[in-house]
Amino acid sequence: TLVMELLRYRRGFKWMNDVLHFFLGGALRKHEMEGKFTGSFYYFAGVLATSYLYPQTAATLGICQLALADPSASYFGRRTRHVYWSRIENGLMGFGRNKGILGFLGGALFCFPFNYRVLKIAKWGVKGVPGGEGAIITASLLLGLAGAFADLAVPTPALVMPKKVLGIPVPPFHVDDNFVVPIFSAFACTKIFELVGWDDGLELAKHILF
Repeated sequence: TLVMELLRYRRGFKWMNDVLHFFLGGALRKHEMEGKFTGSFYYFAGVLATSYLYPQTAATLGICQLALADPSASYFGRRTRHVYWSRIENGLMGFGRNKGILGFLGGALFCFPFNYRVLKIAKWGVKGVPGGEGAIITASLLLGLAGAFADLAVPTPALVMPKKVLGIPVPPFHVDDNFVVPIFSAFACTKIFELVGWDDGLELAKHILF
């Protein structure tokens, strides 16, 4: 993915960019079509970093918050963009710029049923869930809030690195929610588990529905 991103705007490799626009043009964001790295690069980088840095369960739940909180927060944000008090506009030094409080809350609540189901059927053993039903509800809600908060923190348009650092050209990296959300959510998951008295080695069920 990184090789494709680095090559697609170089001379002789314009065909890569043409293919990408042909198949994904409708899904690409404006800054991605203008030469910035696509979300797929940051997604793979975020998933890889999260899986490396955190225990399996925390990493899995962190990645799941990306899959749920990111699109749902965007959906609720667009649906409530006319609610003036919800809009953050320029944000606090870029924090949450052009995002909305209602989008954040919608994304967090959207994650809750999934988180609750996954934690409810986890392999708790014969002693059951430490803290009982209340701990599951608390952890499920806090996980959703963590994922939605990480998405809220990434401003729109994205913060982009300068083209040169100390006179040396650098790739067009930018702050992307596909990278930030899973890492922050997995970190938050480890702290939430500490809060409710759960072990980081908790094993999730192999199947969600059955």
